[in-house]
Amino acid sequence: MDKRLLDILCCPVSKSPVSLLSRPQLDAVNAAIRAGDVRTVAGAAVGTPLAAGLVTTDGKVIYRIDDDIPVMLADEAIGTTQLSAFPA
Repeated sequence: MDKRLLDILCCPVSKSPVSLLSRPQLDAVNAAIRAGDVRTVAGAAVGTPLAAGLVTTDGKVIYRIDDDIPVMLADEAIGTTQLSAFPA
């Protein structure tokens, strides 16, 4: 992801800055997705593992990145409180 784009992106709800998911964070999210335990904020099941993602600086919300394009839609976000093994 382009560093300049990352510098200007923020959560559309909280306006909190975002950063790229670390490898341990991405692995934890994808393990939960494969187990069928992940839902979006809107309640839809997440069935496809993330290739990459952005997380808010407070670590509460994840936004997926599809084909190097951040999907910054509030309803498509994944709350981390549902992930029991999500590293801070």
